[in-house]
Amino acid sequence: MTLPPAVAACRRGVRRALAGLEPGDRVVVACSGGADSLALLAAAVHEARDLAVHVIGATVDHGLQDGSAERAEQVVAAMASLGADETLSARVRVEGGGQGPEAAARQARYAVLEEVAERTGARRVLLAHTLDDQAETVLLGLTRGSGGRSIAGMRPAYDVFVRPLLDVRRSGTEAACRAEGIAWWDDPQNDDPRFTRNRVRREVLPVLERELGPGVAETLARTAAQLRPDMEALDRMAEEQHARLRTDEGLPLSRLRDLDEAVASRVLRLAAVAAGARPSELFHVHVRALVDLAAGEVTGQVQLPGHVTAVREAGHLRFRRTAVES
Repeated sequence: MTLPPAVAACRRGVRRALAGLEPGDRVVVACSGGADSLALLAAAVHEARDLAVHVIGATVDHGLQDGSAERAEQVVAAMASLGADETLSARVRVEGGGQGPEAAARQARYAVLEEVAERTGARRVLLAHTLDDQAETVLLGLTRGSGGRSIAGMRPAYDVFVRPLLDVRRSGTEAACRAEGIAWWDDPQNDDPRFTRNRVRREVLPVLERELGPGVAETLARTAAQLRPDMEALDRMAEEQHARLRTDEGLPLSRLRDLDEAVASRVLRLAAVAAGARPSELFHVHVRALVDLAAGEVTGQVQLPGHVTAVREAGHLRFRRTAVES
């Protein structure tokens, strides 16, 4: 019998994600109960079988909706029915810390998935982001003026995390679930217009597809794929320069001036994060202010999110904790 194309696409992505694993290795699949993550889990169970890889299905309860604990139990049951070797549910406490609810929930979720991987000895954590998610990320980056790093979209892999479905449309994961008889849950929060991403998904992208023609999502995702190698190359150069330049006195201004601005700005961002600035809140305006401060185009100091202050002193750019008034 011919394998449905949507099922084949999901399995192909997972096959690439599991390449290099050895028999007995463990992999965590993050599962929310939606079509994307259930299609991912089903594909992982199928592909892992031939490799003798142990699949752990993990769901994270953010506690943000009524009945979330019951929903987590249902997801655990669904993961078990799909053949996961092991299942678990973790409840997290979502604290804003100056972030929006989406960002805070994402940070809490990734932290617990990292902990699950560490405790279970899993070599990889599979995430169910699709091509549509990638297109939304690129479009949001464009509208926010977030620069090349944001427009390059989500990385296919970093640390232990892997995104096998970035080439698969959301409609494809739903088709895969239908083909395999898998019932999924539609999170009502995904329709909540208070969240910017939901408005992009439900209103903005459909308008672009209607007015500009089909294929906008694919084009946005392809833009990210084309731009990402350039961004990663610049990031590697910046990491090397940051390692060479940083001293106990700070970053020497004379050597910073010798760098191309594309590299220098990244070095400054790395230094700020190393000093305690919150990377998720460190925007272009902050990095631009650091570039101007290092170049001497502005005087004084630059205050950064995370209670970090940058100053020019004795030929160096230095970072210190921001004094808090009592």
